Amino acid sequence: MMVKWLMAIGILIVAVSAKADEALLEVKRGDIIEALSRADISAMPATEFTTSTLWTKGEVRFTGVLLKDFVDAFDLKGKPLTATAINDYAVDIPAEDAVEGGPIIAYLMNGQEMSPRDKGPLWIVYPYDSNVEYQSETYYSRSIWQLNRISVAE
Repeated sequence: MMVKWLMAIGILIVAVSAKADEALLEVKRGDIIEALSRADISAMPATEFTTSTLWTKGEVRFTGVLLKDFVDAFDLKGKPLTATAINDYAVDIPAEDAVEGGPIIAYLMNGQEMSPRDKGPLWIVYPYDSNVEYQSETYYSRSIWQLNRISVAE
């Protein structure tokens, strides 16, 4: 009985570890494709802001990687990005959006990981409340959730 219980615990630990290391975001630059896990994304410098959105109730605290920092880390400066969701919905994000105080690739909402049901696991979010310019259809349309791929043409 004890052996079966220990085996079950071992299987559960392996399953949880595999999930933590699975790729959440694919970054494609020309022929180069990199797969980033939650740990890889969380290891990047984190930015946090609180804002209201069209898709949530009240103000929400988002934590993630500043798009500017992401662009810098992958040497994508000055290049437009195509962000694609799990369901293959895609949006183009101009290079000019990758600025200090701009959007983040959010991986936490109110301190919690986001499931696909909650627009996760990754969501590009702009700080709508801190910049009136972001309160427009142009920026709302770039706020892609269930993000799983970012590509740039080389």
